[in-house]
Amino acid sequence: MALVDYVTEGGVALITLNDPPVNGYTHEMMKDLDGAILEARFDNDVHVIVITGHGEKFFCAGANINMLRESDPTFKYYFCLHANETLLRLEHTPKLCIAALNGHTVGGGLEIALACDLRVARKNAGKVGLPEVSLGVLPGTGGTQRLTKLLGKSLAMQLMCEGSTFDFETAQKYGLVNHVWETPSHKDFMGKVMEYARTFTPPGRAALAVGRIKRAVQSAGEMSMEQGLALERELQAELFGSLDAREGLAAYTEKRAPQFQAK
Repeated sequence: MALVDYVTEGGVALITLNDPPVNGYTHEMMKDLDGAILEARFDNDVHVIVITGHGEKFFCAGANINMLRESDPTFKYYFCLHANETLLRLEHTPKLCIAALNGHTVGGGLEIALACDLRVARKNAGKVGLPEVSLGVLPGTGGTQRLTKLLGKSLAMQLMCEGSTFDFETAQKYGLVNHVWETPSHKDFMGKVMEYARTFTPPGRAALAVGRIKRAVQSAGEMSMEQGLALERELQAELFGSLDAREGLAAYTEKRAPQFQAK
């Protein structure tokens, strides 16, 4: 039985973590997520990836505690290594990824969301945070690194050492969540998410440019300014050779809306 659902619609791949009641991930789920990311990567008709959780209560509660309690240290190490590789693969894919936080997003669940490019949440749907310290461990699926890069050392240190969880509005104030939407139902929320995701797809948006912006930004923190500018130039040169750039420049001079093709 698949622990991750995968469907595509209108240029968007919707990946749903599906292991009720809390959508906690095991190695099996992480392998399914890895496969879904690769599926979206190789599909030329997919321009945006959306990751969400099954149901209305949990995006993901993190790693399955029973799995961790029953496994030996060697398994735990390679489980974390594979999870790291999976989320890096998501970051390295030059397609925008949006985490749709439909419910509680804690521990490893937030670490998955942090590996996405944008995070949107349903108002009053749940809490968010990295409370691993209460289990005597640290956020081990990229949380210590990605939260620090996103929020800065002081605030990231405070949130992880206190192990606090907080609502999505607070997360938005911290810069952890991009949008918080009030919707009458989960169905309405996901409809709004998909509508938002499609704003980054052709013909209205140059998806190739969006993907290259992602690659430049994701690499910015790992490089010197000189290296970053070199990467930016190469990505720009690639885009200048695209049909989309030709169309964008022509549409601007002709004072009309561009019709992009992601080519």
